[in-house]
Amino acid sequence: MTDSDTTVPTNFIRQIIDTDLANGKNDGKVKTRFPPEPNGFLHIGHAKAICVSFGIADDYQGSCNLRFDDTNPAKEEARYAESIKKDVEWLGFEWDELLHTSDYFQQLFDYAVILIEQGNAYVDSLTADQIREHRGSLTESGKNSPYRDRSVEENLDLFQRMKSGEFADGEYLLRAKIDMSSPNINMRDPAVFRIRHIEHHNTGSDWCIYPMYDYAHCMSDMLEGITHSLCSLEFEDHRPLYDWFLDNLPVPCHPQQIEFSRLNLEHTVMSKRKLNQLVIDETVDGWDDPRMPTLSGMRRRGYTPESVRDFISRVGVTKKNNTVEMSLLESCIREDLGQRCARVMAVIDPIKVILTNYPEDKVEMMDAPFHPQKPELGQRELPFSREIYIDSSDFKEDANRKYFRLKSGGSVRLRYGYIIDFQQVIKDNEDNIVELHCTYDPETKSGQDKSGRKVKGVIHWLSAEQAKPAVVRMYDRLFTEATPDVGHGDIPFTDFINFDSCEIFDKALVEPSLADCEPGSLFQFERQGYFAADSVDHKPTEKLVFNRTVALRDTWAKVQVR
Repeated sequence: MTDSDTTVPTNFIRQIIDTDLANGKNDGKVKTRFPPEPNGFLHIGHAKAICVSFGIADDYQGSCNLRFDDTNPAKEEARYAESIKKDVEWLGFEWDELLHTSDYFQQLFDYAVILIEQGNAYVDSLTADQIREHRGSLTESGKNSPYRDRSVEENLDLFQRMKSGEFADGEYLLRAKIDMSSPNINMRDPAVFRIRHIEHHNTGSDWCIYPMYDYAHCMSDMLEGITHSLCSLEFEDHRPLYDWFLDNLPVPCHPQQIEFSRLNLEHTVMSKRKLNQLVIDETVDGWDDPRMPTLSGMRRRGYTPESVRDFISRVGVTKKNNTVEMSLLESCIREDLGQRCARVMAVIDPIKVILTNYPEDKVEMMDAPFHPQKPELGQRELPFSREIYIDSSDFKEDANRKYFRLKSGGSVRLRYGYIIDFQQVIKDNEDNIVELHCTYDPETKSGQDKSGRKVKGVIHWLSAEQAKPAVVRMYDRLFTEATPDVGHGDIPFTDFINFDSCEIFDKALVEPSLADCEPGSLFQFERQGYFAADSVDHKPTEKLVFNRTVALRDTWAKVQVR
């Protein structure tokens, strides 16, 4: 890679790597890793970490490992690991090696023994509450544990017995011996190994002590020969500890930890704990609910990996935390789907229209392109008949002159069809509209119109007999507040849930060409937005279910003003 390569935007991480390569550091190699904990589903914030670590490795012809940080078996499951692999692959990346921190448990234990032998670690008998009391605060130094000066021999004996399973959870803890008066609380004798008698999804019952993240993180990086350990900004204060372990142990290499800002997105939350609460409380229908910021939810909603990568690229890599507007993400998916999606017609909330002067037994086919700028997508035929459906939102009985759709006494063009003229509205005894009666002008067929008539409004429609029933889910932002979990004092984030974030239309209709479309298929419903055939509930020819990915334009600001 050279400075003249303008296809990849530069950032401070790339500048560091360029300097390292220019100085011959790491033998000219670039090796990164993505180390998620398999305790939940990945979200859009993780997508940034994936794109940064894998993207940099790709751009520098290096390699990137996928390593599961599986040091807390109480919260980890194999199903989460499988979902993570699927998400990484969906985003378009390939890992060099698939690894687990648990692959290194014996080596991590052996290095911990060296720390003890050096006098740099000790086995503590304080309880968790006592350790917190001894740690001090940001303004007060901590104080040494009374067990800090145990002999090397006693510490080695206790540590081995911890490993052998002689002690109960919490009875002992291996801690690094650093500095209880350090202004960085992370350096105040941090934990290295803890006792947990629990089955591990990868190692089974082989271990009952597990390494802490700060220790396992840097040591795993070292064991894999990682050159640049890229992580989010909250680990900046942990970097001195990362370096301390590597500086005090006989290791063959010393990876460089580099921190960058996390991705925060408006109108959602990025905490796994809070997302899990939404699932448990049944606020959403699981981790893959299309309103969730999880990659599985976004995939189900119809987001493409290309649009997500484009979004991450536009956000950029910086050292400054900020919250990105949802409109930027939506703009990326609109641009992508606008280029790739076939245009089709769907009626979300149907109202019947009878064309009283159209022959009762006649059905004619209207030719329509799937995409006006992409002839390679082909054409489809739309059946047209005496009875059609339009969207109820396209008719107003009492409308002003600025309303250009169908109204009493008005005329409108049917997309790909004819101009129709209003006759009358038919209502039931409760004053509900049952159907509309109109006439069509046979001289105004699209593509053949020589009538000279001009109307301002164009609406979509479907032939009543050939239209296919469907369920359409209209999704919107999950929270009414841009930052539901920040800046609201003691008000819980759940108080800002948008209960109108999912509106289901179970009597919708779609054109016949969608009858056998596969789950995950993407379309633009003309004048409605972009939609995806649901990956779970959609069954071709049996049950058609579509999720709105995004509206054709950003309407949220207008809604908020109202």
